[in-house]
Amino acid sequence: MTASASLDFEQLRQQVLRLQIPADHPVLEFLNTVSQVNGQPLELWRSDVDVAGWLVGQGWHDAATVAAADCTGLVTAARSLREVVRALVVRRKQGAAIDAAELNVLLAHAASHLELVADGGEIRLLRRRSVRTPADLLAPVAEAAAELLATGDFDLIRKCEDPTCSLWFYDRTKSHRRRWCSMAACGNRHKVAAFRQRRKG
Repeated sequence: MTASASLDFEQLRQQVLRLQIPADHPVLEFLNTVSQVNGQPLELWRSDVDVAGWLVGQGWHDAATVAAADCTGLVTAARSLREVVRALVVRRKQGAAIDAAELNVLLAHAASHLELVADGGEIRLLRRRSVRTPADLLAPVAEAAAELLATGDFDLIRKCEDPTCSLWFYDRTKSHRRRWCSMAACGNRHKVAAFRQRRKG
């Protein structure tokens, strides 16, 4: 790859990061950290720092927690978890049986406990986590994925209908007729293509 092609790819990656299309569920946002552009995968995570920043930006952890953890290998662990979850979501969406063994291994390593907090008249539960490793950092994502797989409404969990798009979303529209990751991107592309096809005919 030439230096200019590499620069163009990096500029495109930065633009996609800024224009991230909401998936309306944090686990689907996790899956959408790799997308398709011109038929090629566009990976938004290229380093441990990218994943750490994403975890903080998405509210999975605060910056101090991430800074105190050993993030070595985080990008590899995050990509691996993402593809395990993607395969399970695809199978679940197809109505096929799923094999949760890989996800369950990750869930078994999650070190957390509930804490009952009483502040004045308010009583609430907090989940406290021991966060030292990449697996610890990704544990809440794995737990949310398990929750989605067990309780999500898969009639409303959809992949964008554009065959060149790999993005997922949770359809929270009132009519539940959302078809595209974004009306401005894939939806508009479909409308333009349909208009051109009608003009030809």
